Amino acid sequence: MSAKVSNKPKIVVAGSINIDLVVDLPALPKPNETVIGGELHIAVGGKGHNQAVALARLGCETHFIGAVGMDDHGALALAHFKDAGVNVEFVAARRNATGTALILVAADGQNMIAVSPGANGAVTPKDIQAAENLIASADALVVQLELPLESVEAAMIVARRNKVRTILNPAPAIDGAMRLMPLADIVTPNELELARLTGIDDQSDPALHAALHALKKAGAGQPVVTLGLNGCAALIDGALVRVPAFRVKAIDATGAGDVFNGALAAFLAKNSDLVDGLRFASAAAALSVSRASADAAPKIIEIEAFLRDANAAA
Repeated sequence: MSAKVSNKPKIVVAGSINIDLVVDLPALPKPNETVIGGELHIAVGGKGHNQAVALARLGCETHFIGAVGMDDHGALALAHFKDAGVNVEFVAARRNATGTALILVAADGQNMIAVSPGANGAVTPKDIQAAENLIASADALVVQLELPLESVEAAMIVARRNKVRTILNPAPAIDGAMRLMPLADIVTPNELELARLTGIDDQSDPALHAALHALKKAGAGQPVVTLGLNGCAALIDGALVRVPAFRVKAIDATGAGDVFNGALAAFLAKNSDLVDGLRFASAAAALSVSRASADAAPKIIEIEAFLRDANAAA
C-alpha cells in the first residue's frame, strides 16, 4: 500500500476552535458523583481545529474558516494555528468568548466532553460566502457540526457548486444533520452518531449495512463509520467492508476521530483507494490515542513507520 500524501493537497476546514480544559481522572464520574483527579491541562482543541492540525502535520496546505473570541484564549488559538502552519485568513474575531470544552479523561483513555460553543456559534453563512474563492480552489472541504447547521450547509453548497470534494464528520449528530447528506461526498459518523442519525443502534454486520445504506439512501456519496476498538467500516459497491483497528496502549482517546478524519481527507486528496485510506486513517488515529491530549496528531513519517511495523508483524 502506498501511504504517500504529496504535492501539498489544499484542504479547507470550516469548523470549531475551542480551548480545552482537561482533567485526568482514575475513572469517569457517574451522574451526581464527584471524582478527584489530577492537574488541569489547558490546550487548543475543537473538532475543526484538531482536523486542521492533523492535515497540516500530514503536509497539506491547510486553510481554516471559523471564529475566535476577542480574548486571551482566542489569541492562544491563533498562535497555535500559526505554529502548526494553518492559514487563518478567514478566522474572524468576535465579541463572544472563544469556544470552550470541558474534558474528563479516565485512566483507560475514555473521555467525557461538554462544549460551550462561544464564537463558534457566531460563524454565519456570510462568513462562508466570503471565503468562496478559497473553497473553490481547494482539493477538499472538511466540515463537522460544531458550527451552526446553516453555516455548515452553506460551506457544503459552495463546495458542491465548485465541484470540490466534501467530507462531512456529523459530530455531534444534531437535529437536521440528515439534510446535509446530499451535499456530502464522504460522511464519517462514529457508532453513536450513526445510531442517532439512522435509529439503528447495533454493530452487527447486517445492522451496520442497513445504517450505512440509510445514509446512502439519504444522499451521501460514500458512508463510513468509525467503531473505536472495533475499527471502522464502509459501504463499498453495496457491500459492508470492515477495517480492523490497530491495537495500541490507550492513553487519551480525545480527538482520535478528528485525527482519523484529517488523515482520511489527506490520503484521499492524492489516492483513490478507500480501503487503503481507511487503514491509513486508522493508523493515524491509533498513534494519536497512544499519546496524551487532543493535540496528538502524528506526522506522515510516523504513520508510514507504524504501518510498516504493522505489516511486518502481520
